[in-house]
Amino acid sequence: MAKNPESPLEPFKRALAHAARSLAETPDLEIVYSGEGPQLSGNRAVLPHPPRDLTPADAARIRGLADQMALRIAHHDPAAHAKTRPLSGAGQPIYDGLEQARIEAIGANAMGGVKGNLRAVMDHAWQRRVYNEAEAMANPPMAEVISLMVRERLTGEPPPAMARTLVDMFRGEIEAKAGADLDKLTGAVQDQKAFARIARTIIRDLEMGDDLSDAPEEADDDTEGDEDSNPEESNSDDDGEGESQSPQQSSMDDEETQSREAEDADSQMMPSEQDQEAEDADEPPEMGDGDQPARPDPSGDTRAVTYRVFTTQHDEIVAAEELCDPEELTRLRAYLDQQLASVSNVVSRLANKLQRKLLAQQNRSWTFDLEEGLLDTSRLTRVITDPTASLAFKEEEDTEFRDTVVTILIDNSGSMRGRPIMVAAVCADILARTLERCGVKTEILGFTTRAWKGGTSREDWLKAGKPAQPGRLNDLRHIIYKAADAPWRRARRNLGLMMREGLLKENIDGEALMWAHQRLIGRPEARRILLVISDGAPVDDSTLSVNSGHYLERHLREVITEIETKSPVQLIAIGIGHDVTRYYKNAVTIVDVEQLAGAMVEQLADLFDEEVRRVTRKTASLLAPPPNTQGPQGAGPRRSTFKEVRRATA
Repeated sequence: MAKNPESPLEPFKRALAHAARSLAETPDLEIVYSGEGPQLSGNRAVLPHPPRDLTPADAARIRGLADQMALRIAHHDPAAHAKTRPLSGAGQPIYDGLEQARIEAIGANAMGGVKGNLRAVMDHAWQRRVYNEAEAMANPPMAEVISLMVRERLTGEPPPAMARTLVDMFRGEIEAKAGADLDKLTGAVQDQKAFARIARTIIRDLEMGDDLSDAPEEADDDTEGDEDSNPEESNSDDDGEGESQSPQQSSMDDEETQSREAEDADSQMMPSEQDQEAEDADEPPEMGDGDQPARPDPSGDTRAVTYRVFTTQHDEIVAAEELCDPEELTRLRAYLDQQLASVSNVVSRLANKLQRKLLAQQNRSWTFDLEEGLLDTSRLTRVITDPTASLAFKEEEDTEFRDTVVTILIDNSGSMRGRPIMVAAVCADILARTLERCGVKTEILGFTTRAWKGGTSREDWLKAGKPAQPGRLNDLRHIIYKAADAPWRRARRNLGLMMREGLLKENIDGEALMWAHQRLIGRPEARRILLVISDGAPVDDSTLSVNSGHYLERHLREVITEIETKSPVQLIAIGIGHDVTRYYKNAVTIVDVEQLAGAMVEQLADLFDEEVRRVTRKTASLLAPPPNTQGPQGAGPRRSTFKEVRRATA
């Protein structure tokens, strides 16, 4: 029997595995390929599938991801890293970014090929990230800027072209405060402990971290001893049980390419048990299709507490196509269309009504009393009676339809599994297509977490000695299904990702709302609308187990109040089987998921109707004759000209 021919990609995969093992100095390093890559868990490295038509750029990027993981295994000590890691939320990402820069600099300075591969990863990551200058000034990404500046010092590599403007915005300020200490990093690249001490000093120079005396140096050792001596305490919190081996909890951030190797608390576990634990970690705790999430404990502490984030190092903002290979996306999209064929017809009819309503607002109009243009026959009598009146022409023009952008933010939590997420995906898809026909740009976003029950953030918290009140304690995953400027035909397939098993996990609504709102604020459109679709209160077991029971819900209320009272963004919400009117002023709750299409169309139609009524009222008030105002030669009350009305209503 003839042997099956080898895939053309197999030689590439074999060579990549051998090179990674050699670079990591770990002969038993396991290299696997999955749509969930890149991830690093112990001695198991998960890489994204190479595309069928492998280009040199793709090959360099995948080699770079493998090099990052191999260098991390060879040159990074997680225990030493945790000892001097700052406690402040602002200082942690800077500290982690500097360590990642050190690890990559060792490989880049030793081997030119590794240097080129790492450059390909960096360029690819920044090609998908565009910073608005106003947004960057309002929320400076200091961790990324400092990391790029340190890479430049350690390797001589300038920042990627897409990031140079951003780095230059803050370079002067950073050099003035911490330039001398940044220069010291060059001599400590090979010494992780010395490098970490200098990194802490840099964070203090920038006033973004705790004092050096606050580093949890001894807490880590004490914690390890406590865990060994008191197994009941280590097992009492079942949030961390069975999760340390989950690849999703110890995954690398594809956008920022800053990974951290997870400490394996159960390192003596057999491989077969590890695999079973990883499979179990992908499943929510006994939650069926459309089940409601657990509500926060009403008996929890309701005192005002400042919202904190333990670490943002493992959060990610990722495009849908980066989480799944194209073939699987196509299959998932076909499955979605097949399951909801009948619903699609209903949604399409409702969307067509919305389209007619929007197009009706884009009527054509005429400008009169011009010196040139088309002859205005209605003014001919005036020309005959008054030959000196030369303004007898008119011109047809389009009425400016107020620029509008709509963001649809969909809850991607585990309780949405089944029919709710299917209907939400189809409704968002058809509305995006409809609004695009009307010249209204649409963005579709989703929010969930990268792991159940805390992920790598919780592992870092355990290593840091379990500091009290850590704040949010999970790894966020914010997904861009369709960018506002992307045409619908290119993003249509991405919505099939919502059908992927294992994607939907927990939901931290407050930060997701802030993220979607911040994206809208950076848009140039005059009118910005944010539509939120959710089926419950924010729930994250890891966060709520170490904070008050209303911690996430309180933060969500604060964010909503801030947007509704101070932001130009119009916020509306739809709750599926859950009363969201207690959070949002402009909201509706539906009992059956089949009502979602009608609710979405109705909410958007009401907003556009309100806009029409506003313009109509303002136009009528301008055209109405002011009291006791006479036109020239006593000709009666003076009326505003068409141009004055247009200027006032623009």
